[in-house]
Amino acid sequence: MRKLGKRLATSAVLALAATLAGTALAADATQASAGTLADGTPITAITLKAGNGISAVILSYGATLQKLFAPDRTGKVADVVLGYDDIASYVDHPNYFGVTVGRYANRIADGKFALNGKTYQLPQNDGGNSLHGGGKGFDKAAWQVVSVKSGPTASVVLRHVSPDGDSGYPGKLTATVTYTLDEAGNLGILFEAATDKPTVVNMTNHAIFDMGGEGSAEGATGHRLTIPAARFTPVNAKLIPTGELKPVAGTVFDFRAPRRVADGQRDGTDPQIVFGRGYDHNFALDKGLTAKPELAARLEDPASGRVLEVLTTEPGVQFYAGNFLDGTLIGKHGHVYRMGDGIALEPQKFPDAPNQAAFTSPRVDPGKPYRHAMIYRLSTSR
Repeated sequence: MRKLGKRLATSAVLALAATLAGTALAADATQASAGTLADGTPITAITLKAGNGISAVILSYGATLQKLFAPDRTGKVADVVLGYDDIASYVDHPNYFGVTVGRYANRIADGKFALNGKTYQLPQNDGGNSLHGGGKGFDKAAWQVVSVKSGPTASVVLRHVSPDGDSGYPGKLTATVTYTLDEAGNLGILFEAATDKPTVVNMTNHAIFDMGGEGSAEGATGHRLTIPAARFTPVNAKLIPTGELKPVAGTVFDFRAPRRVADGQRDGTDPQIVFGRGYDHNFALDKGLTAKPELAARLEDPASGRVLEVLTTEPGVQFYAGNFLDGTLIGKHGHVYRMGDGIALEPQKFPDAPNQAAFTSPRVDPGKPYRHAMIYRLSTSR
C-alpha cells in the first residue's frame, strides 16, 4: 500500500496541474510547525504563495484550508475563508471550517447503506443521519505530509489511511489530497482514494467564504451567486433528499443568473427554506459528472470586487449559507461568527446517494480508484 500511496500522490500532482489554466511564473511552498495535538502528534502548516497576492495556508490536521488570501479590485489583500487561528480551536470547537470531509461528505439517511447485500451502520451525528463521515471523519485526522514543492505550480500532498471498519465503512482506504496554487489565481484541490474492498467515497472541501474578508461586518448574504443548474434535490424535514430532481425555475433556488443570496435566504413561504433554515441544498449541475473540472458556482462580492469561481468534476454542489452559525463560535481575530457570515459551495456526489439508485453512484472498488478534482479560481470584477 506504500507504493500505491506514492503512485497516487505523484499522479495527483500531475493530473491537477494539467487542469489549471494560465501561464505560471513561480510559486513558493513553505512549511512550519502549527503546534501539536494533545497526544503529542505534530501538526504542520504549509503556505502556498503566488506572486499576485494570492496565498493559501493548509494544515495537516484535517487537510484543512485554514487561510486563503486574495486581493480586491484596489489590490487590498484579505483572508476570505472562515476558521480559527490555532489548532486547539479546530480540535475543541469543530465546525468543518475549510476541512477535507470524508469518507462521505454530506448526509446519509439513518446512518445506513447497503453494499453487495450487506448493511453498514455509521455513527449518527446529525439527528438520525450520518454527516460528513459520522463525527470522526477525515476532518479530525492528522494527515501525513508526503511532499511540499515550489515551482511553476506550488503544491502539497497529504495522505491518510482509513482502516477497514473506520466509522463503520468497509475497506481499508488510502486517501490523498493535493493542493496546488499557480500564478493565474487557481487553488486546485485533488482528492484520490484507493480501497481494498468495495466501499463508498465522497470527498470535498468545506471552506466557508466571505469574499469581503473573513469576519466582515456585512457578512456574505449580499454576495451575488451563480449556479449553472436547472434542478436541485429537495429535502425532507431531516434534510435528506426526497429523490426528486426539482426544476429551479420560478423558485428561490434559481441561480442560473447572478442574484443576491439574501433575496431568498429568509423566504419562509418556501418549505425548503424552512427545512434548511435557509439555503442548505444540493444542486444538480447541468454539466453532470465530467472528466475535467467545469464551472459549478460563481460568487462575487460587489463591494470589494473579489470573485470566486468553483470548478469540479463532480455532478453536484451543496450550497450552504452558514445557517447554523449562531454566534457561539469565536473565529479568527476574535470574530464572532453569525448566521450568514459565510457561504460554503461544496462540490460532491449527491447527499444520500448510497441509498438512492437514481443518483450517481459513489461506489468505489479495488483497482478502480476514486478521483475528484476541484478548483477555487480567484479574480476581481470592476
